[in-house]
Amino acid sequence: MRTSGLETSVPESVPESHSDGQAPVSDVNDLSNYSFPQHRLKTVVNDSSKTPLLLVACGSFSPITYLHLRMFEMAADYVRFNTEFEIIGGYLSPVSDAYKKAGLASAEHRIRMCGIAVDQTSDWLMVDPWEAIQKEYQPTAVVLDHFDHEINTVRGGVETYTGERKAVRVALLAGADLIQTMSTPGVWSDKDLDHILGRYGTFIVERTGTDIDDALASLEPWKDNIHVIQQLIQNDVSSTKIRLFLKREMSVQYLVPAPVIEYIHQHGLYEDDGAASSVHEREKESKGQSPANTPAPEEPVG
Repeated sequence: MRTSGLETSVPESVPESHSDGQAPVSDVNDLSNYSFPQHRLKTVVNDSSKTPLLLVACGSFSPITYLHLRMFEMAADYVRFNTEFEIIGGYLSPVSDAYKKAGLASAEHRIRMCGIAVDQTSDWLMVDPWEAIQKEYQPTAVVLDHFDHEINTVRGGVETYTGERKAVRVALLAGADLIQTMSTPGVWSDKDLDHILGRYGTFIVERTGTDIDDALASLEPWKDNIHVIQQLIQNDVSSTKIRLFLKREMSVQYLVPAPVIEYIHQHGLYEDDGAASSVHEREKESKGQSPANTPAPEEPVG
């Protein structure tokens, strides 16, 4: 299960829907239209002796970069060569608009950009809009519960070649900065830490200039469920840096998938320091109305 390559071509215009059946931008915020994406899930595991694994990356993805996508590939290699897991799928789960973070484009745009990115660069990654379209901020633990419910309760796990079904382990995929926040007293509740690291576990990709040894030491009770992945080729691209480049009208080519760059330009995203408005918010602003002010949640997004 490998990607089909990172080569992309810039389309003349970014389509409103894709071959993977993702909803048009105008529909992505409607919970009544939601259905769990499963078109790229493996239906049968290759090795019944291994534990099926589902990787979930939660975050802002404002915008999505090649590093976000590369993290899944690094994790896939790590899992293949160092664990007794077998990956059955991978999901990007963008945070909702209720997470009032500087530079956060609207959920409808972030869902679409993530969808374009995986559609153009991968044959196994998917975007689940469930978290993004919620009116209230959803803690990471709740998001992982959502995936566990959809995969293991609704679908009954995954089938083996013998016809039996096995439960799937859901795990959080994140950067090293997540582990640092988890080890900082008062940032995460003990209940959520135990739920995320104890029940699910996490795969952490090391980041340039980030020392996580002390953080890992403080998370000793869950050490068996924390897998640290080394970056053999260092990459410190971040969405923050991409937004800064775009504001300064600098090139982000080869840092972000080309169709995503095209989408950003088409919709005028990241042209100033504030969070990019949705189409609906821009209409409100043009009428002298302000988007609702919702306080940012205390829990950081991985």
